[in-house]
Amino acid sequence: MALEGPAERRDEVQVAMGNGNGVAPSQPSRPAGRPPAAAAPYADRRLRLNPNAEHKPQDYSDVRGEYAPAVYSALERHLPPSLLDADRDVKLHFMRDILARYWPQGERNKVQRHREYRQRILHLYKPLHEELYNMHPSVFFLPTFLEAVRSNTEESFRSIMTEPIPGVYSFAMLQPTFCEMLLEEVENFEKWVHAMKFKIMRPNTMNKYGAVLDDFGLEAMLNQFMQQFIAPISKGFHVDDSEVTLNVCLGKQFSGGELYFRGIRCENHVNSETQHEEMYDYTHIPGRAVLHRGRHRHGARATSSGLRINLLLWCRSSVFREMKKYQKDFPSWCGECQREKRERQSQCVKATKMAFLRGSGGATI
Repeated sequence: MALEGPAERRDEVQVAMGNGNGVAPSQPSRPAGRPPAAAAPYADRRLRLNPNAEHKPQDYSDVRGEYAPAVYSALERHLPPSLLDADRDVKLHFMRDILARYWPQGERNKVQRHREYRQRILHLYKPLHEELYNMHPSVFFLPTFLEAVRSNTEESFRSIMTEPIPGVYSFAMLQPTFCEMLLEEVENFEKWVHAMKFKIMRPNTMNKYGAVLDDFGLEAMLNQFMQQFIAPISKGFHVDDSEVTLNVCLGKQFSGGELYFRGIRCENHVNSETQHEEMYDYTHIPGRAVLHRGRHRHGARATSSGLRINLLLWCRSSVFREMKKYQKDFPSWCGECQREKRERQSQCVKATKMAFLRGSGGATI
C-alpha cells in the first residue's frame, strides 16, 4: 500500500499487499539449504491451479523471510492433495522452494536490501498512533460498510455502492478519524526519516513523495484490511480473476487530482483507442473508495491546489497472472477483445444473410 501527496505525487499510502516482502530477516529452524527429511518425496509435485476452498491453511504469522505470512497461507490452498496434511515445516519448505524458482538473483539482492532497510526502521521508529497497528473495524470503517461486509452478499455490497461505468465501483468506507490518524502517522514517519537522515524508499520510481506503509510496521494490519474487508468485495463482484486496486482518498484540502478511466485492456490491446462510453473521470472525496480492475486503464490528473493524499491497496492474483501467461480468458474481460468478437459475429451474420439472399435469388415459385 502506498501513500500519495500533492500535485504530481502519486497521492497514496502504498502497502503492496502480498508482494513477497516480509518484515524481518529469515530465521530458519535448521541450517540454511538443508530441507526436512520428509520434503524430498514431494519435490516433483506441482501446485493446483485452482485453490482448495475447503482447506484451512496453517498459521504462518511467526514465519520471517522474503514473503509475508499471508503469501504462505494463500499458497497452501494450492498445494497438491498429498501435501495438505503434511507437517508445517514440510509444507513451508516446499512452498519456499517453489517461490525461490521465480526470483532471479538480482531481485533477491534487491529484496535483501529492502529487508535490511525495513528492519532498521522497525527497530528504531516509535509510532505516533499505536492503535493504527492493530485492526479495529469499528474505529476504521463506517457502519454501512461494516454491515455490507458482515452480510457478505452481492446485494449487500451493491446497496452501498455506485457503478458509474462497468467495472468501477465507488463507496463510502473510512471513518474521518481513521483518515486523520493515518495522515498524522505518515507525517510523523516522514519527519522522523528526515531527522534520522535516512533515504526513504518510495513506492516506485515515479513517486517522489509516497510512503510504503509496510516499511514502518503497518503490514500486519493492512493484511487483515485486504483479507477481511477487500477480498469479499472483490469476489462478490466477480473480479477476483484479475488484479484489483482499491483507491481511498484520505484528504486533505485540494482541487483537481481527478482519477480518469479509459477502458479495460489485455496486453495485446493496451494501446488501442478508447471508445467514448469507456471515458470516465472520478472526483475524489475523503473517506470514499473506488475499486477497479488492475487492467482498467487509468491515471490521475495533476492536483491544481492544496494537498491530496490517497491510500492505495493492490490486490494481486497469482492465478490471473498464470492465466495471462498462457493468454487465456482475455475475451471475457478485455473491452477491445469483446468488440473484435462482436465485429466477427456481425460479419458472420451479414455473410450468412448475403449467402441466403444469393441462394434464394435464383429460386422459382
